[in-house]
Amino acid sequence: MVHKRSLRLLVKQLERLIMQYISFALLFHPAAYQPGEACAAVAEGGTSSAATLLLCRACGHELAVGTDINFVPSRLALSSRNDTSIGGRRINVQLFENPHGHQFEVITFRKANVTQHWPANKHFSWFPGFSWTAATCPRCKTHLGWAFQPTDWPDTITENRFEESEHTFLALITQRLLREDFASSLLVTPQSFKS
Repeated sequence: MVHKRSLRLLVKQLERLIMQYISFALLFHPAAYQPGEACAAVAEGGTSSAATLLLCRACGHELAVGTDINFVPSRLALSSRNDTSIGGRRINVQLFENPHGHQFEVITFRKANVTQHWPANKHFSWFPGFSWTAATCPRCKTHLGWAFQPTDWPDTITENRFEESEHTFLALITQRLLREDFASSLLVTPQSFKS
């Protein structure tokens, strides 16, 4: 029994080391990242980079596509930078800090497949004139960011009203999102399956 427990701990430590090595390799040697054959075939098929599918990093649930990104600037952002992390498309990432001192980099979206938790809160909004409510993954309930609606709206609204309005948007945390093409590239096809 002691040996099984020790073996499990050793396997977990080995898995962590492998993930650290992969992260290091991708960070310092970007040329080491080569898309898998399936991703290359999709790219050759003419799929638009704006159609990049974004997933929940925790469970892989489909949240949005690149065309759903809609930059909403805020004067309360600590910083703002351009990034090309969504299929080569230039997007704006803003850094905010909550009253507890936690910082979040977010991308603003016109719409996304998330669960919003009303009532909306008017206090400590990063976007003046807007109330916020938490937004979570509908599958795994991971906190993904916040949904924003005009402050003069009722604290609780229907999902349809939120989605249909031009005055609403979502701010999703970049570290909690994953590009589908990147996730697919991490999968390795065994040699026996290749023709």
